[in-house]
Formats: sequence, C-alpha cells, structure tokens
Amino acid sequence: MTRFLQIHTLTSYPAANLNRDDSGRPKTLVYGGAERLRVSSQSTKRAWRTSPEFRAAVGETNIGARTQEFGHALYKKLVEKGLDDKTAIEKVRSVVEHDKLGKLEEKKKLKKGQEASDEDAAPIETNQLVHLGQDEMSSLLALADRLASGEEVKSKEALILQKHPRAVDIAMFGRMLADNTGYNVEGAVEVAHAFTTHRVTVEDDFYTAVDDLKAVRPGADAGAGFIGVFEFGAGVFYQYANVNIDLLKKNLGGDAVLARKAVAGLIEAMAVANPKGKQHSTAARARTGYLRVEVGEKAPRTLANAFLKPVHPHTDEDLVTASVKALKVEADALDRAFGPCASSTCEMIVGGGGTLMECIDFANEQVK
Repeated sequence: MTRFLQIHTLTSYPAANLNRDDSGRPKTLVYGGAERLRVSSQSTKRAWRTSPEFRAAVGETNIGARTQEFGHALYKKLVEKGLDDKTAIEKVRSVVEHDKLGKLEEKKKLKKGQEASDEDAAPIETNQLVHLGQDEMSSLLALADRLASGEEVKSKEALILQKHPRAVDIAMFGRMLADNTGYNVEGAVEVAHAFTTHRVTVEDDFYTAVDDLKAVRPGADAGAGFIGVFEFGAGVFYQYANVNIDLLKKNLGGDAVLARKAVAGLIEAMAVANPKGKQHSTAARARTGYLRVEVGEKAPRTLANAFLKPVHPHTDEDLVTASVKALKVEADALDRAFGPCASSTCEMIVGGGGTLMECIDFANEQVK
C-alpha cells in the first residue's frame, strides 16, 4: 500500500507581511467566521525549494530551474560556434517548438542609443515558464553541435524533456506543460495554505522618509520627502504538507537515497525557511515552535479543523502552547472517529522535547 508522510508545523511570526496581495496588503482568509493571516502554498513552496537548507540537503545538481530563458544558453553556444544571429534564433525556435515548450518571444529591440550587452543581444524567451531538470538542461546544450552542423530536428521523441527528470523539486512539486502533457510530472507533495490559528486584524504602519540633505539646509521646510502606509500582521501559522513516499521514489527513478535527501530537505525547510515578503522591513526570520511528522498508509488528513474555532490562550500560556494543545485534541478526535490516521509519530516542541534531527531521522527511516 501507498505510504504517506504528513508534516505539521506551528510557527509564530512577529510583525510581518510575508505574502501580500496585489494591493500590498497581507493575504488573509476567513475561516470559522474569523479573519486570519494567510501565506499561499505557492509562496511557501518557493521559499522551501530555494532555501539554503533544502539545496544543501539534496545537492545543487539535483535541483531544477523554472524559467523562460532556458533557450538563451543554447543560443549563445550556437553563436559561439559561428552561426549568425537569425539562424541561431531559428534553431532555438525549432527545438522549443519540437518539444512543445511554448512559443519563442520576438527579439526585444534595443532603445535608441542603447548599447547591447551580452545579455541584451539575445533575449531568447518563451511565452511560458518551463521547469527543467539539470539533466534536461544538459540535453539542451548537447544539441548545439548537432544544430550547428546543419542537422535538422526530425526525431519523434522529445529532444530535451524526460518523463522523470532527476530534479527533486520537480519530483516533489510537479510540472505542468500545457502543450506537452505527456511530460507532465505529478508532484509527490501536497502543500496547504498556511494560516493563523487565531483571529488577526491587519494593522497599518504610517511612515515617513526624511530627506537627509534638505533636513540640514537652512530655511528648508520640515516636510518629509515621502510618506506611505505599510500593512502588517502577526500570529501563529499552521502549515500542513503531505508526501506520497512511493510516488516520490517513482518520480526520482527509484532512487531511495535521493528520496531520503528530499524528505530531509523538505522537513528542515518547513522548520526554518521563511517567505521573503518584506523581510528587509520586518526581519521576520522565525523557526517553527512545533513540528509533527506522521507516517502511515491511511489517506492523508489535515488538522486544520483544530483551529476552526479561533484559539484563545489562557492567561498562563501563549498562542503556540494553546495551538499545540488544540492540534493534539483534533488529532486524537479523528483517531477515535476513523481509527488511527498514522501508524507512528515524531514530535518536536521547542522548550518541550524532541529535536529537528530526530524528526528528520524518523522520516528517513520510512523511505526504503
């Protein structure tokens, strides 16, 4: 049967705007009739997969890149081999269209008087983001010699794409190619939107920016050089993710060692990595206060309903402590109603026992 890892964290953030909407306001969610702060799963996944901890755990060569500019490297190699600008672009276009990676954008024209740099001279971009593994990028660059010699693209098989690229981030979070669905990858990891366990009111910070030179000039007005409003909130966020262990191994070509590295990197990133929104203004660099890792063959389930009723701590406890209690009550209630949802569990509570490494070791024992 399929085995699942389920990971739950509770992380307290001070004043922050980790993930904002199109107006600059922190994203929110109304849950249980109360407004909560929210961080989207897209934001957290990017924070995790780009974090130093995740990259160190799995190795740089096992991480892909999501970009519109993958064709630029091929273009540069073709030019280096003597092809003129127009021919090189057409060669890149033939590869992009053959593998159905979108459409090549028209070459950007330099503004009048602007000099072309190495990068400006060949802005080769597609009209969509494509996530490629390092092995697929190597296949792309390997085409340079063949294309430069005049070989035409006639193969029926993909030139670049692989069914299961050796890229941990693709294996975990998936890949979607609208025009070439045969090379889509079903992600082995599901990630929920994080939200605060309690009611939150978004607050406004009115600020001014002082003009340093005008401030010391005799006779100058005392007005600010700029005024603005920064919106923020604070709270304890519940984050949930689950890993289909069997699918993760399959996506990685059966490599259990790499799958263990991926799981270790994910858990560490969930515990220590933070979204980058407004960090220079808030320094909201938090580490999780509670980590729960579960393993079992039952279908995954979130413990979000622990916070359907907003948490209200007693006078002798903080919001993290109250949230941990509510989460455990919900887990026990689900076990009584449906039977055990996990066969074994490992926990870390800052100041209360357990360590991050113990949780990672526990998870790695499940990947065989």
